[in-house]
Amino acid sequence: MSGLPSKSLAKGSRRSARPRRVSRLRGRSMRDRLGALLQSPRFGWGAAITLLFVAACWSLTVWTRAHPLVASGRVMNWTHVSRVEFKVEDPETTRRKRDEARERTPRVYVADDVLFEELTKSLTNLPATLAGVESLDGVDASIRTAFGLTPEMLGAIRAFTPETTPTWSERVQRLMESLKRRPILDKSTYQKESQEGLHATILLRVGSRLVQDVNRRAVLNMEDPVHFSEDVRVMAAQAGLTGVLADLSMNRVRSMGRPTYSLDAGATAAAQAIAAESVEQEVRTIAAGQILFRRGEVLTQAQLDLVRAEAEAWKELAEPWRLRVRNVSLLGAVSAIGLAMAGYAVLFCPAVRRNPLRMAALAALAVGMLVLACVGTVSDPRLFGLTVTAPTVFFAVIVVIAYDQRVALAFGVLHGILVCIALNQPIGVLALIIVGVGVMVWRLKEIRHRNSLVATAVLDAAAMAVGMVVVSLIDRPITETTLVHAGFDAGWAAAGGLAVGFVALGLLPTIERLFDITTGMTLIELRDPKQPLLRELQQRAPGTYNHSLNVATIAEAAADAIGADGLLTYVGALYHDIGKINKPEYFFENQFGGPNKHDKLSPAMSLLVIVGHVKDGMEMAREYGLPRKLMHFIEAHHGTTLVEYFFNRAKKQAERPGSDDKDSPSEFEYRYPGPRPRTKEVAILMVADAVESATRTLVEPTPSRIDALVRAIATKRLTDGQFDECDLTLRELQLIVDSVSKTLASIYHGRISYASTEQIARSMGTQTTTSETQIAAPGTASGTTLGTASGTRAGSERGTSRGTDLPQSG
Repeated sequence: MSGLPSKSLAKGSRRSARPRRVSRLRGRSMRDRLGALLQSPRFGWGAAITLLFVAACWSLTVWTRAHPLVASGRVMNWTHVSRVEFKVEDPETTRRKRDEARERTPRVYVADDVLFEELTKSLTNLPATLAGVESLDGVDASIRTAFGLTPEMLGAIRAFTPETTPTWSERVQRLMESLKRRPILDKSTYQKESQEGLHATILLRVGSRLVQDVNRRAVLNMEDPVHFSEDVRVMAAQAGLTGVLADLSMNRVRSMGRPTYSLDAGATAAAQAIAAESVEQEVRTIAAGQILFRRGEVLTQAQLDLVRAEAEAWKELAEPWRLRVRNVSLLGAVSAIGLAMAGYAVLFCPAVRRNPLRMAALAALAVGMLVLACVGTVSDPRLFGLTVTAPTVFFAVIVVIAYDQRVALAFGVLHGILVCIALNQPIGVLALIIVGVGVMVWRLKEIRHRNSLVATAVLDAAAMAVGMVVVSLIDRPITETTLVHAGFDAGWAAAGGLAVGFVALGLLPTIERLFDITTGMTLIELRDPKQPLLRELQQRAPGTYNHSLNVATIAEAAADAIGADGLLTYVGALYHDIGKINKPEYFFENQFGGPNKHDKLSPAMSLLVIVGHVKDGMEMAREYGLPRKLMHFIEAHHGTTLVEYFFNRAKKQAERPGSDDKDSPSEFEYRYPGPRPRTKEVAILMVADAVESATRTLVEPTPSRIDALVRAIATKRLTDGQFDECDLTLRELQLIVDSVSKTLASIYHGRISYASTEQIARSMGTQTTTSETQIAAPGTASGTTLGTASGTRAGSERGTSRGTDLPQSG
């Protein structure tokens, strides 16, 4: 790689920068390293969080698997047998016997007391009423009609004299007693009493007195003229009212026109309830090994109750060692998953490894999603398509937004395995979860627009629906019911995919704050020139703003060349010099040919001003609430580089005869405080920032000169150890150099010299060289040209941060 040092030189530069640290690390044994790791606060926090995570997940898994995760009306995927012998209530038999007890309970009928009183009075007073009546013409028409009087009946009634009236009253009373024991019912009640129930007798209540049970066959149908009339004649004759007097009595009873008894529904229901409650609960014995339901059956409610009873019996009757072995096995499985997640975070996710709060947040999120999956499935197993898949997919979405695709895919798969263990699901369900997680992780590499998250949710919903149908048809027998249930589950799975996308979209700002991350949507908003901080930069330091735009363009192309985050790099470059807003006139790009304020300052004072723009930038970033990722661009874009111009100036002043400063300045004092870049994006910005300023000093910035300058600056930053804290490789650095050179060459491209331009120059009395007319300075008007090499270099080096860091490398 031309222009860049070899691998051995790069390693040598790092060794020279940190000789003591390297030797100290190499001299430590494995035991010492392990001891240091165990004593590290991060290890303690990580171990504690992992233990709590495993304990919570294990407890939830044990609790969930103790519940039968089946629902009535669903096609069963497996055959379930009883693990222990147990006794269980037989609700069906109990219900049948209680229903039988209700049917055998006599119904309660209430007498119409008013009717009986009216009928008794009418019959008792009839002799007195008809006394002295010689013929039917002397009888009131209503009385004649009510009794159906005939001359024979009139004669028979008149035979009863006042002396024989008590005998008549006794006969009437005996007739009333018979009628009270033979209920007369309306047609509907008579039919129900004849057909319903298993009771042999009925209960009759007259007033507050309960008459003894009577046979249900004793009831009379008032609308059956033949049998009703005959039965009443018999009762009258038995009471002593024979012959025409029996017909007279029958006619009077029929003329009443309403039943003598009515059903007391409330009393009947109360009596039936008492009879049902007196029936004891039936119990049956389920033998160990007895099949509770078979694969392919549609589970009934009775079978579900039996499965639940078997689960309770297993907990109570199973031998303790069996339960302990099962729980220990679950603990081992959950612990393996917890350790796998922790190990993956340690090896491949330093952002989580270095921050205990992020560890805790990620563990809490994983446990929360497991709780949602377990509680939801236990509450309603019919929502299996939603509760089993959506929580894990949501967990993966949060992780991919917060970190990266690789971590999200790994954590999503591990969380899916945990869910399948807790819910006792087959491998097909795990494959379905992986499909949902994979689609989300694949599509959500970067969220720059809200529509992208919505489109991803729709795609994920479609994939989950198809996957659910496939899994359902693999695990269950193929029947019409199975097809219906597969469609039902697919609908819930699709709904879960859509819900995950829209919920994540609504929670995006909260996710950014919780995990301290910056999404593409936020970065796009921050790169808007109308942002308050950028507008202030444009107004107060226009030269710095133009410089930042050029650096952003160069850095973004370089980031894209190595697969880094181009959008983050671009936005970070826009804000990296905001600290110059406080003192813009002390930086050359904002002086516009005016006096240089550093001419009147000592090198040490100028150093404070130049280096201070980093501190000022950080304060402004916190004031305006910029994301932490952008703050690192501000604090580390100079790293710990040497402010060469003022360092050399201070050395010359110290060496000057008669100088009060006898000691030569220390190089350490004239370096930026750092930190060095910790990410590839900030390292790219460091190179782009330096070369953009240095290229302005070139008299003729041809592609070859630009390329040589870029390589020289990159090599200097590399050998200075500025890239030691980021994972930038030499190959990536080569790609960065090539991209930066190409972008700068396109910015500082040559232009055709037109005759009109030379004529204008001669008319102004100016001697213009070819190089001056062909190459325009970036960030200036089209007609502005660069000066000579020495003039431009001298101008840029007078007290500017650009001239202090970079031109010497060019």
